[in-house]
Amino acid sequence: MATGSGKAADAAAGPSGPRPGRIGAAAVLTAVEGLALAALGVYMLIVGLAGSPDSPRQAEMGGLTVLALAALPLVAARGLWLRRRWSRGPSLITQIVAFPVAWTLVNGGGALIAAGIGLAVAAIAVLALLVNPTATEALGIAPRD
Repeated sequence: MATGSGKAADAAAGPSGPRPGRIGAAAVLTAVEGLALAALGVYMLIVGLAGSPDSPRQAEMGGLTVLALAALPLVAARGLWLRRRWSRGPSLITQIVAFPVAWTLVNGGGALIAAGIGLAVAAIAVLALLVNPTATEALGIAPRD
């Protein structure tokens, strides 16, 4: 006696076959962005707890907020790596949100300019990788009729 749960399990497992290089590259870049956010959040927490910021409470809450925000690209990267169709949306959103952050970093001057340019280049690369028809097909996203 067959139930509908078999189809749900197959859909959750993602498409079969080898992972295209585009999906792997997008997953890695998205994970690097998430790890960078997580590192910034940990740094902010350490400064808030052990350092002497102007407002320790604000530094601690900022660190926790950045750590929470790091979860989105990290979860999206894992989903892309496993070829889950739902992961494309969160990764695209992460890249779109990265542009104003990159602009702010570039306008910050000094070493932040390089960080802003790197972030913008990574965001453009991931967007290009994920909107490609090969990538959408590999994630099991069919074109609309």
